[in-house]
Amino acid sequence: MSRTFGAIIIGDEILSGKRQDKHFAKIAEMLGVRGLRLSWVEYLGDDQERLAATFKRTMAAGDVVFSCGGIGNTPDDHTRQAAAAALGVGLELHPEGYEELKARFAGEEVTDQRRQLVTFPAGVRIIPNPFNRIPGFTANEHYFVPGFPQMAHPMIEWALDTHYRDLFKPVDGVVEKAFLLTGPNVYESALLDLMERIVRDYPALRLFSLPSLIGHERKHLELGVEGEPGLVDQAMEEIRREIERRGIVWTWRP
Repeated sequence: MSRTFGAIIIGDEILSGKRQDKHFAKIAEMLGVRGLRLSWVEYLGDDQERLAATFKRTMAAGDVVFSCGGIGNTPDDHTRQAAAAALGVGLELHPEGYEELKARFAGEEVTDQRRQLVTFPAGVRIIPNPFNRIPGFTANEHYFVPGFPQMAHPMIEWALDTHYRDLFKPVDGVVEKAFLLTGPNVYESALLDLMERIVRDYPALRLFSLPSLIGHERKHLELGVEGEPGLVDQAMEEIRREIERRGIVWTWRP
């Protein structure tokens, strides 16, 4: 069964450039080694209304979504409240989350401020946090984790390995091959008919087209496919014959 995986990366500090995002590439990598693919990513600031509207939209779409950031207890953290609004529920102290919190602060006072860390939308399940035991939460196949990569990434791996193992695909049998095309007729628009034919005739493959520019000058166009080796070779041979027929110069991409 095919599923769509997305990511929402939250934080005013990322949009302002004060911090660099460390989630996008890692989430794509974690999916990739399991034979899955990240289909989309959105960056959002700490705006509760916008977050709530986004979660409501992505939950209605039925995507599997990893949301990173904004689940703390400081005034600029709004993800928990926004998720509750999207789900149409209130916030409540999560009983399992509270047990994790007490274990985390064993021997110390569990203050009201600390309880806020496990005050989640009603009815959600927790995501274990192997770093410091303060959990995230999940509902409607949305996984809400902290913004700290050392916490978020193991929690996302747990979600993948626990809930989506049946979707994993072997990656050893997947190859990617591409031509570097050069010449005056090397425009994506001029090759659309060829690309559309390959996509139609080889639906199991992923076609990609990446133009390269130096200043205002076109350097080359990278055109290739990814998938099962036999089909890749067959599609690449069809592409080769057609681009040679059109007088386009090609080399194999290193």
